[in-house]
Amino acid sequence: MRRHRTAAGILLTVGALFTGGLVQAGTADAAPSGPSAAAHTASATAQHDARAFWTAQRMRSATPLDLLLTERAARHLESPKAQGRSVTVAPTRAALASFPQAGGPWTGGGAVVTTSGRVFFTFQGRTASCTGNAVTSQNASTVITAGHCVKYQGSWHTNWVFVPGYDNGKAPYGQWTAAKTLTTPQWEASEDINYDVGAAVVTPLDGRTLTSVVGAQGLRFNGGYNKPMYSFGFPAASPYDGTKLIYCSGNSSKDFLFSQDHGLGCNMTGGSSGGPWFTGFDEASGTGLQASVNSFGYTFLPNRMFGPYFGDVVKALYDKAQTS
Repeated sequence: MRRHRTAAGILLTVGALFTGGLVQAGTADAAPSGPSAAAHTASATAQHDARAFWTAQRMRSATPLDLLLTERAARHLESPKAQGRSVTVAPTRAALASFPQAGGPWTGGGAVVTTSGRVFFTFQGRTASCTGNAVTSQNASTVITAGHCVKYQGSWHTNWVFVPGYDNGKAPYGQWTAAKTLTTPQWEASEDINYDVGAAVVTPLDGRTLTSVVGAQGLRFNGGYNKPMYSFGFPAASPYDGTKLIYCSGNSSKDFLFSQDHGLGCNMTGGSSGGPWFTGFDEASGTGLQASVNSFGYTFLPNRMFGPYFGDVVKALYDKAQTS
């Protein structure tokens, strides 16, 4: 999760409703125009290299993307930007300590334990991590994450793999390499924080597809605001270490500051970016409908997480991914 001083950009309004399958619909935000998604394809050689690259030690030592950006800012290099505004990333440990934890390690079991996982990739020569989630899809191979977890500062990440059920350097369900990574046109064009959503289509492993092995969560688009939500992730910045699936839950609200995103009380740190937000989540089965991802937080609100609204634009991204 990245920490912003400000964020800008307004979601378009009014559009068509979507129905069918395990994807549920509500009120629409806007029908997308132009390309449905921006995409990057990894060659067979690149996929092979990515699978060999991520040893247990490299996974354990990968730095949350958020902290890599913080280090760059600390060295007085160019700061990351959101719609032309400066941003910071990851709250300080002191700031975290001053607020109660909104969640904790997930011990409830269920499907979320296997559908959620850590995402590992190389960003500008450095090993980095985020979180992702396996979702229902036609190709049975689609992962949803944050846009900045597939592409950032003009570059597509390389050596991209998804490790569902990550366990301290172990990959109990295998490492799934991305054949293709995708993001919204708005994130591709200007890193618009309102559309910070990414997807990956992963290659079958040992002859099996991802969701045939780990299961899948449904999605909900245009579901409205102010809903009870559960957020999951693998935060790896202090006080967390990336070894446990962490969750937060509570009533969400619409961001009243600079974005059109959902907000939720949560103090997850760097590495949780891209983790799923669920509406209608059932604790007993560990299932729900994914309606957002961990995206960013404001530096002056260190106990609150924000995630993009899953409207028509994200639906178009999902459709492009699931049919790739």
